[in-house]
Amino acid sequence: MTTCETAAVQSAPLRRDDIPGWFFSLDRAAFGHLLATQSAAGVAGDILELGSYLGRSAVLLGDHLRPGERLTVCDLFDSDAGDADNAAEMAMSYRRTLTRSAFEANYLAFHDALPEIVQAPTSALADGRIPADSCRFVHVDASHLYEHVAGDIAVARAALAADGLVALDDYRSEHTPGVSAAVWEAVFTGGLRPVLLTPMKFYGTWGDAAAAREVLLGRDWRAEGYTVDEDTIGGSRVLRLNYQVKAPVQRSTPRRLALDLLPPVATRATRRVLRTLRERRAVQPVRAV
Repeated sequence: MTTCETAAVQSAPLRRDDIPGWFFSLDRAAFGHLLATQSAAGVAGDILELGSYLGRSAVLLGDHLRPGERLTVCDLFDSDAGDADNAAEMAMSYRRTLTRSAFEANYLAFHDALPEIVQAPTSALADGRIPADSCRFVHVDASHLYEHVAGDIAVARAALAADGLVALDDYRSEHTPGVSAAVWEAVFTGGLRPVLLTPMKFYGTWGDAAAAREVLLGRDWRAEGYTVDEDTIGGSRVLRLNYQVKAPVQRSTPRRLALDLLPPVATRATRRVLRTLRERRAVQPVRAV
């Protein structure tokens, strides 16, 4: 065994929650429900992921492969980006942590074989490498730059079968306006029909959106700690799932007194930290297996 292989084994996660990433419990539940329902209904097809980071979502996608189906993941991993803007984004976000060997170790900790890996810009799939109409589910979580996301959506559309589903990450984050522009452009000019919105991801289809919504409504999300709402966008109904926010706990008298006795600068700093922690828990709750 080589040094690199030994390092990969030693760093392999014991639990799925040990894999770094931003794939939170609500979207894990949505992915699992939609994929399992497709399988139960006899819907066959491959699965495609554009942008995999260290494998947190790819491991779940691999859980739902049936005999004869293929999972393909496309990511630059530790390759150089093809342009300066993309390189700058990678350097800012994850260049120091993202390697193909780390992804492979994480995936093999939970599956016997690796998916098909395309280590290249996602634009490499625009050449028809993924057969048209071959996929039932596509997850797009690669670049945040408008031009790249628009291209990824085009790849997803070509790859998806008639009622296949696409999940698009970071469609509403303040630091990813390019994703928002590409997603809503696809909705209003490209025929993409919204199905579900979560705090992190947009789910849609170029097929029967109403049927996909009915699949989602077949689960009691409220009993699992989520809120369920409905909106209309461009004449189409769309579901919204979010986390139920618990009522704030009244601060005890000793804690309140301790804050009051701190110097003003320390009090303000402490309150800022507590407020930040509350906001993060509301939007990005503790990750569950």
